[in-house]
Amino acid sequence: GGFGGGQTQRSGPRRGENLRVRLNITFEEAAFGCEKEINVGRVEQCPDCKGTGCAPGTTPEVCPDCKGTGSVRTTQRTPFGVVQTSGACKKCGGRGKIIHQPCPRCGGRGAVRKNQTIKVKIPAGIDDGQALNLRGKGNAGLDGGPAGDLLITVFVKPHPLFERDGNSVLMEMPVSFAQAALGAEIEVPTIDGRVKLTIPEGTQPGSVFRLRGKGMVSMKDANVHGDHYATIEIAVPRSLNRTARQKLMEYKEAC
Repeated sequence: GGFGGGQTQRSGPRRGENLRVRLNITFEEAAFGCEKEINVGRVEQCPDCKGTGCAPGTTPEVCPDCKGTGSVRTTQRTPFGVVQTSGACKKCGGRGKIIHQPCPRCGGRGAVRKNQTIKVKIPAGIDDGQALNLRGKGNAGLDGGPAGDLLITVFVKPHPLFERDGNSVLMEMPVSFAQAALGAEIEVPTIDGRVKLTIPEGTQPGSVFRLRGKGMVSMKDANVHGDHYATIEIAVPRSLNRTARQKLMEYKEAC
């Protein structure tokens, strides 16, 4: 009986750590997808020793204290009973092996740090804050373990005209008072280019017009597109020439 405790550092293959990076893209790049190159400082398997940590032509020795397990168990009698604890082997540092002739290139670590340029395909329709997972592009594993992943968090820069709500694109469309009162055919900018829109006579400020299929593409289905919503706002001129002012006064009296 007694108390157990302590953490054991396991020997053998261990998975490499994940890496996290931030990537800024434009609104248009998020809409249509793109390919980016990012520079990542990652730990890779040493090319000279192939991850063993030993100099070429040599092999490690199995640790005599832990018998290759990387951990040792100690037993101690106390007034409360027998206490058993496990911990990393001090002789081998928890690796389970002893390297007498370390690799000159990596110093026995089995890995080296290297800057690498990685190409990343950004899918169309990705949203601000979403993350991409590139498996095996993180730090190399230890003692032959698999590499970790590269997690890329995407941040979309604000657009001067458009806002996004899910797969919908929102915007405010300024028109003149005459266009709103008399009705007009206007051109509305969308992510696919300008689209003609007919607004009826007597259109009120705040009226919303829907352009179907002119929004963002869905990441789950490339055949599904959101809609574009244009909210009408009246553009009031800051200055009027003499003729325009006279006509506006005539309209005021007519009303």
